[in-house]
Amino acid sequence: MQNSKSKTCIETHEVSSIQKSIRLQEYGVGVFESIQTKSALKKSIKKGLITRDGELAKTSDWVETGQVLKLYAEEIQHDKKIFKLKLDVLYEDDFLAVVYKPVGYPTNGNYFKTIENALPFNLKPTSEKDRLPYPQPVHRLDNPTSGVLLISKTVSVKTLLSVLFEQHDIQKSYIAIVEGIIEPAEGEINSEIDEKDSFTRFQVQKTFRKRNEDFSLVNLYPSTGRTHQIRIHLSSLGHPIVGDKIYGTEVSKEKLFLHASSLQFQHPKTQKSLTIETKIPHKFVKFINELK
Repeated sequence: MQNSKSKTCIETHEVSSIQKSIRLQEYGVGVFESIQTKSALKKSIKKGLITRDGELAKTSDWVETGQVLKLYAEEIQHDKKIFKLKLDVLYEDDFLAVVYKPVGYPTNGNYFKTIENALPFNLKPTSEKDRLPYPQPVHRLDNPTSGVLLISKTVSVKTLLSVLFEQHDIQKSYIAIVEGIIEPAEGEINSEIDEKDSFTRFQVQKTFRKRNEDFSLVNLYPSTGRTHQIRIHLSSLGHPIVGDKIYGTEVSKEKLFLHASSLQFQHPKTQKSLTIETKIPHKFVKFINELK
């Protein structure tokens, strides 16, 4: 084999009868469980993780009957610096995990103090053949947002969870404290963000008065995942989240009152239905009950 960048083969596919000529970039989508999209296929080929009859594959390669395609795992990066931040692990098995993201840390990015860099310090290594070099988040929470964060430990589960997100088969719920009283008390916000459709269903849980101002505690159920979607949607209603320095007002000096409260989905490997829920954060309770 011409030097694949990995030595661990995780999936093998033999090309069956092909009716017409087709390139790997078209044929390869879906033939591996771990690769369900064209972008994922291109990334794997670019990383040198796919071979065709023992040779490193290219997207432009023509696929022929009888050829053997192999997918290899990425090598473990032993020089990765681990951020030793203790996280609450809400669920964990050999394939995935759900952790509680605290306020004040980015999910990932070009920083050291990220949740992603803290995952190896908190999660058990997987014994699965297609393990990722390190556990990886499959979605993001903003720096000032706390709550449940879904993590993949393997290549195939990362892909399958991404597909579930794309198909809206992972239900996310949030809670927020917003300025004013939202009327009507429930409904759906449907608007474009960055020229893409976005949907958030909302339901007011309670209203209260504090410092001569009205506030609402709101449950939120986004069915799309645009950047800052919930914050933009609530601001568009005229009820920005308390503490939102970007889309809110300068009335409050509080930190952002937005929390990812639960995740519900079907485990892509065991098919078990999972619901991961958290309690309302203490700072929410304190803000509601302290009427000064």
